[in-house]
Amino acid sequence: MRKILLLTKTIFISGALFAQDGTTSGGEKKGDLQVNGSVDAYYRFNFNHAKSVQQANNFTSFTNSHNSFELGMASLKAGYTKGRAGVVVDLGFGTRAREFSYNETGIAQAIKQAYITYAPTDAIKFSAGKWGTHLGYELLDPQLNRNYSMSYMFSYGPFSHTGLKADFSLGKGLGLMAGVTNPTDYLSAPWNKKFIIGQFSKTSEKVNIYLNYVGGKDTAGVAFNQLGLTATAKVNSLLSLGYDGTVKMAKPEDLSSQSWWGSALYVNVDPSAKFGITLRGEYFDDRKGMITNPDGSALLGTSVVQGTLSLNIKPAGGLTIIPEFRVDSAKDPIFIKNSGDGTKSTGTFLLAAVYAF
Repeated sequence: MRKILLLTKTIFISGALFAQDGTTSGGEKKGDLQVNGSVDAYYRFNFNHAKSVQQANNFTSFTNSHNSFELGMASLKAGYTKGRAGVVVDLGFGTRAREFSYNETGIAQAIKQAYITYAPTDAIKFSAGKWGTHLGYELLDPQLNRNYSMSYMFSYGPFSHTGLKADFSLGKGLGLMAGVTNPTDYLSAPWNKKFIIGQFSKTSEKVNIYLNYVGGKDTAGVAFNQLGLTATAKVNSLLSLGYDGTVKMAKPEDLSSQSWWGSALYVNVDPSAKFGITLRGEYFDDRKGMITNPDGSALLGTSVVQGTLSLNIKPAGGLTIIPEFRVDSAKDPIFIKNSGDGTKSTGTFLLAAVYAF
């Protein structure tokens, strides 16, 4: 903890020094330092009246609690650029950061992102280190999402990549990214276990489309391939839409192939700058039982439909209050009643507060 506090203090002191003086004592111009962060907390109540966290009826990331006030994450991000080179250090402490870096232990769990960039030209940028995945619509930091609870696709897709990638600007809103990384969500991995990642994008003022790929063999020798399509559209000043769809395929050695897939639509309505409404509808299919518990048994083994209605209330500054109502309905009784019996559906109310600066 003392090391964490010292690192945090160092980042803030550095930010203050750069903000006060743009040059060194020798007159050399300093680079650009930006520091931002967030803190979020929430309360979640599951209407099945769970008696334990195992009965919280939550199969998605970061909100596995019932009738409890919880700290989501305290986050601090610093980015420094000088000329064509730069560095980003993004640290997080709390449940979100710990689950995001689930393959790591100790202080390494606090490293959400840490990477170096170099842009030899305006059209090419290289990045080396750890960064959040390009695949999917939702992101780790809660202030970047309009729903507080997470989708199934986010929860079972990749979280992060560690390796080397190159981003190419092709002009007219076209972009291409390609990279080589460790297996998904690993900071370190054997030299012969590598993944290929890629993205093709088309962006404009009103419509953005991203085609994504992640594939390779993991540390257990299982071959994975995941394809995804993410799109956003601004209909007018009041209404915008988002879409996320992905399929993940696995081929364990000497076993038949497996897969899961999902699709979600996000409808965003913004009557004013201080108030917004988001409705998320998602279908997630894991009927082949690809997602498993640590003992190898199927975690879901069925299909799920979830609908989430979230209000975004912004009373002042960087504060956002998010009341949220969510209903999950499965083809099979994977949820649990207060009595301990299985049930096919469950409902949840959640109240979150997020402050970003």
